[in-house]
Amino acid sequence: MRAAVTRGKLLGFLQRSSISSRGRPVGNSSRLFRNAMSDSSDRAVPRPVVKKVSAKLQKEGDGAVVRRGIGRSELKFLDPFLILDEFSVSPPAGFPDHPHRGFETVTYVLQGGITHQDFKGHKGTIYAGDVQWMTAGRGIIHSEMPEEEVNRGLQLWVNLSSRDKMIEPNYQELSSSDIPRAEKDGVEVRIIAGESMGIQSPVYTRTPTMFLDFVLKPGANFHQNIPESWTAFSYILEGEGTFSPNSSPVPPHHVVVFGQAGDGVSVWNKSSRSLRFVLIAGEPIGEPVVQYGPFVMNSEAEIDQTIEDYHYAKNGFEMAKYWSSQ
Repeated sequence: MRAAVTRGKLLGFLQRSSISSRGRPVGNSSRLFRNAMSDSSDRAVPRPVVKKVSAKLQKEGDGAVVRRGIGRSELKFLDPFLILDEFSVSPPAGFPDHPHRGFETVTYVLQGGITHQDFKGHKGTIYAGDVQWMTAGRGIIHSEMPEEEVNRGLQLWVNLSSRDKMIEPNYQELSSSDIPRAEKDGVEVRIIAGESMGIQSPVYTRTPTMFLDFVLKPGANFHQNIPESWTAFSYILEGEGTFSPNSSPVPPHHVVVFGQAGDGVSVWNKSSRSLRFVLIAGEPIGEPVVQYGPFVMNSEAEIDQTIEDYHYAKNGFEMAKYWSSQ
């Protein structure tokens, strides 16, 4: 009964939106990070900054607050990325039972912990520094609830190509100690997905994706190569970052979008404090995107089918009739 009420509420409040994707066609995923090497030499050609967006506060879930950088009017979509939220949540607020279909969520905890469980029996808690890379595929219903008094993190939504939207759900989880790290000349990087400083992450991404967490000491600089044609952006967590030699520093809670020209992203920490930011890049899918709340498909007809599947608990949502989180 509880699950049925939740489905009814969700279907009543979802808002339909249609987004056109004009990215380049999907390439061969076997070449994921062939060219994604780091290079601090003077020969590096940095990509230009084409847009800066302040992540604005808004309410999500049940009493939770997020800063949304991607997925808002100023930056609706950045193929293949659908949403970027910096969340902050304390009990009893949280993200109770809700569905997904057609994309992946990447949850990176910065402080505290998040306990998740789903209708396929998966349950666990990820703490500061841990990552959960969830492939929703054809359908999942799960909850994400705070474990401690203060809980902060990032959640990224990565689109899936049409051929992968209806695959079986899957989880990849990395504890903080399992995430590869590298350090050089005042620059430290945690390699969540992709490659940096010659070190590769063990995470497999169906949509070719790079996710790097950098800390630069005062005076440090770095250049990260990114495969040609990939979409790339940064999100500032702490300090101020300069992403072109003559530009002004970018403060925390801002998305920095980079253009295509150049072989990667250069950053300088010209302040007296440490700089922390994530650098995220991915291969554009180049397919139509139609989003209806937590459902992301390629057409209105597929969205209508997804709503029907969810409402009648079929085609991947069968357990919705019987399950609710504890």
